[in-house]
Amino acid sequence: MSTESPHESLDALLATWPTADTVLSIDVQQVNHHYGSGEMRKQVLFDNHLQVRAGEIVIMTGPSGSGKTTLLTLMGTLRSVQEGSLKVLGTELFGLGTAATTELRKRIGFIFQAHNLFESLTAFQNVGMATELLGIPTSEAKPQIEQTLHRLGLGQRLHYRPKALSGGQKQRVAVARGIIHRPGLILADEPTAALDAESGREVVTIFQELARQHQCTIVIVTHDNRILDVADRIVSMVDGRIVSNVLVKRNQLLSQFLVQIELFRVLSTSALTKVADKFDLQSFPAGSEIIRQGDVGDLFYVIGSGQVAIEMDGQQVNRLGPGAFFGEVALIRDQPRNATVRAVEDARCFVLHKADFQTILQQSTSFEEELRKAIFSRQ
Repeated sequence: MSTESPHESLDALLATWPTADTVLSIDVQQVNHHYGSGEMRKQVLFDNHLQVRAGEIVIMTGPSGSGKTTLLTLMGTLRSVQEGSLKVLGTELFGLGTAATTELRKRIGFIFQAHNLFESLTAFQNVGMATELLGIPTSEAKPQIEQTLHRLGLGQRLHYRPKALSGGQKQRVAVARGIIHRPGLILADEPTAALDAESGREVVTIFQELARQHQCTIVIVTHDNRILDVADRIVSMVDGRIVSNVLVKRNQLLSQFLVQIELFRVLSTSALTKVADKFDLQSFPAGSEIIRQGDVGDLFYVIGSGQVAIEMDGQQVNRLGPGAFFGEVALIRDQPRNATVRAVEDARCFVLHKADFQTILQQSTSFEEELRKAIFSRQ
């Protein structure tokens, strides 16, 4: 149970909500992919879109064969982009040359289920391969490698070769190798599948530290339900398509804010979560019109910060602050806006599109009843 107050939750939400100038680590647009050629050619990815900002931890789920690993390897330049646009750490991968690809890979950490360790090298030396490729001096890399391996429970096995390590220990060496150079992006395919609960939790704790302290973006393909709680975003794939893309923590914070509003308090937890997923955030400078009397209404607004004035026929009739909502009358009655709403000071509003608003009305009698009470009280 969160101990944050609604105001703290709202402040955190507004501070972290993606905006037009948010730095993206991954930008996938209309990506398709095929295997084989001629009569054997088979499409495995279909028109996928995904944007991930710097510092997010993304968990990708879905049944085997749904395209998760294919998309992951495209992000990591281990396969060539065939159709669409895929930008990673600001670099377009479609048509990227060999030299540029090699340089980009130095900024990416790879952790795969098949740990691919060099059998002739010790655990320490396997991890050191990543720092050597980047030209990091041994004197600088050595203490960091030792610290990371100690933290992953391998302090007594620094100089063991893979044949002397268990499957779980090999996987922890692979994790250390993937994160040791603090890359801008980590791509992990089932990184905790071979680990016990304690080791798996330590791995994801390190992931969280990298994300928070270094703005490292982490994409994890997994079926491990034990680590879902670390996700900022959960992406679900089915039959080569992204069918769900949910900003988990954003929606959690928004739900904590919405549930303080009597109108939304009548919704079940499940319904509230679905509603939160549909909201966008818009900013309005002081003095600007948010809606204009007589215009067609297509958005419902909940004030997150700032104040707005309600004006009818040029006269101010009300003023609203954080937690208040407006714009519902035109959507319920399918009529033009009956008032102008103007930002009195810089304001940020959560907005819900008409189709999503009407879906809530259709699914919840209690929500509609609360709305009508609100409209009546304003008459």
